[in-house]
Amino acid sequence: MEIKRPKSKQPIPEHAKKVFEGVIFDVYQWEQEQFDGSKATFEKLKRPDTADVIAVTEQKEVVLTKQKFPGRKEFIGLPGGRIDDNEKPIVAAKRELLEETGYVASEINLWYAYRPMEKIDWVIYIFIAKGCKRNEKPNPDPGEKIMIETVTIDEFIEMATSDNFRDVELTQKLIKMKLDHKINKFKRLLK
Repeated sequence: MEIKRPKSKQPIPEHAKKVFEGVIFDVYQWEQEQFDGSKATFEKLKRPDTADVIAVTEQKEVVLTKQKFPGRKEFIGLPGGRIDDNEKPIVAAKRELLEETGYVASEINLWYAYRPMEKIDWVIYIFIAKGCKRNEKPNPDPGEKIMIETVTIDEFIEMATSDNFRDVELTQKLIKMKLDHKINKFKRLLK
């Protein structure tokens, strides 16, 4: 199954110039004609896409991470991270799940993909992994301290809608599902 990258509502034009190349972010600029005929410089950031995983164990519990990075406050989030150059999103999701938690899934599928910010060329892919079981010891990056926690699906939904949950867009989606009375459909999807 080929996963298509969602299109941007404001793509970086072909004539844009890369004016800065960073470790994560690149900056592109271009001249844009205004309605009055004048010109202005526009810019947009570009960064690697990311893959996050809602991992559900064989016991129907969700695997969450408590993560700490140098210079950042501890947070709760999904296993996941950057997609490497030329890596398919599903391959990155499986790799990140294994690296950060030591779990492998018997089934993994894309749930949705979205662009969190218009001014950044960046896509986040959210996968649902089922039948997850611990296969090996986690192997996080040197700049990550990760603790693994498994919780019930109801506990996951409560934690994911709390202030300390990193994946804000998922928080918004879950709150909307609660308000639209679609949260039970989501729970069934995880089981």
